[in-house]
Amino acid sequence: MGDVDPLPGTYLRVTDPGRFELLHDAAVVLLDELTERYTVERRETREPFEQRTDGPLLRIVRLIPRAPVAGPLAIAFTDFPGLAIRLGRWHELALPVCGCDACDEDPKQLVDDLHREIYAYVEGGLWEGVRRRLNGSRWETRLVGPDFSQGRSGPLTIRLARAARREGFATAVRWAPWNRRAADPTEPPPLY
Repeated sequence: MGDVDPLPGTYLRVTDPGRFELLHDAAVVLLDELTERYTVERRETREPFEQRTDGPLLRIVRLIPRAPVAGPLAIAFTDFPGLAIRLGRWHELALPVCGCDACDEDPKQLVDDLHREIYAYVEGGLWEGVRRRLNGSRWETRLVGPDFSQGRSGPLTIRLARAARREGFATAVRWAPWNRRAADPTEPPPLY
């Protein structure tokens, strides 16, 4: 949108949510590619996802690597249409972030972001940990790819702290790269 501030009414208006349907199509293709390329278990369900969303979820697809040192991936398909994604324990992203006319997110750029972040994660680019502080503990994540680095953090709520202890996530972890399936000698190598 350049240097021009959006009109106030455009922050509440979504004139064409269908333009984000491209995200659902791209996620389906990406999940199929990952399932074919890596040693993972694929689970599809229709259950509540812990990611905050404005609408009901259509389905959730989880890819769980067979190697326990590699982290899980969950993608929820929302009816907006959009995606709510969790990498590892706490690294979450929503595509689109907003979807309103004022934010004017480009669906093709969001597909590029989806691929960039998922492949950075699959190649071992995510670190997660807990920082203990006087004013309360916080979870922290850092996702690093070939051309980007991003961090996130949030309060470690009692519910998250209990789940972290129960699941053995009390220490920091850098998730390992996913193991590839045995290569088909007739298949060309990936181009990413």
